Amino acid sequence: MNTLTLNSYAKVNLYLEVLNKRKDACHNIKTLFERIDLCDKMVFKTLRDKKITVTCDLPSVPRDNSNLAWQAARLLQDTCKSAKGADIRIIKRIPVGSGLGGGSSNAASTLTGLNKLWGLGLKRVELARLAAKLGSDVPFFIYDTPFAFGTGRGDKILPLDILDGVKLWHILVVPKIAVSTPYIYRIWDKKYPKNAIKKERARLTTAGYDVNILISGLKRNDVSLTGDLLYNSLEQVAAGAYPRIKHLKDRLKRLGASAVLMSGSGSAVFALLSSKKEALTLYRRLGPTNSWGRVFVSCTCCARR
Repeated sequence: MNTLTLNSYAKVNLYLEVLNKRKDACHNIKTLFERIDLCDKMVFKTLRDKKITVTCDLPSVPRDNSNLAWQAARLLQDTCKSAKGADIRIIKRIPVGSGLGGGSSNAASTLTGLNKLWGLGLKRVELARLAAKLGSDVPFFIYDTPFAFGTGRGDKILPLDILDGVKLWHILVVPKIAVSTPYIYRIWDKKYPKNAIKKERARLTTAGYDVNILISGLKRNDVSLTGDLLYNSLEQVAAGAYPRIKHLKDRLKRLGASAVLMSGSGSAVFALLSSKKEALTLYRRLGPTNSWGRVFVSCTCCARR
């Protein structure tokens, strides 16, 4: 086998709590990942020499060693002392800089795809260890699971088998802005020094935010039980830097969506709906393209590779 094609899926964070800044300048978090069916397509082809090439149909995506897929291929080469190379083609559908994990997913798909294509035989735990070297979200996509709890930098992954069979529907709206994750965390650090973090966590406890309660609500597939428990520590910070995020949330709520949240560090905002019919109704009301950005109907991706 010289060629392999994989879907590279996006994610949303149904819960994201920033706990504290680490000594390595990263942040400890608690997060609930959901893999969704919005995806890029990736085509891998083995090259006889050690050359790594990346192409993409979206001009803004880098083709050099700053691309996470390129980095993943080189890391796999170096770790396994492989003499094989790869041509990696990315057909991009996940918006860049949206908080939907497109680059991280591409990196994970590269590790998974080339492990198979090159016949390396690495186990999932070994791939996850390599994935953590590339980025905090990358290990989640290695585990091939619809839902998972993330701790540490988000790289310590616990698949949530308790949610097997749960299928959520979403409207995703990605405004025409690309958000830098490091920039958002720098603002967060200024807003929440150590003492302020303690106060924020106390406020969350008082308000009833709890990821375990959220998971219980999701198991029942009841939007009315989960809407108030969706939470993202970074949302207020990102909305302050990019007011369009708050305006977009407000608009979705005016159109009838009760459960609305920003994913990751932004800029994508999603509404949690009770059914495909409800999602399509809201989609038609928003329109597939508008002044706010790109609009998608999406659901939990339960497919296994």
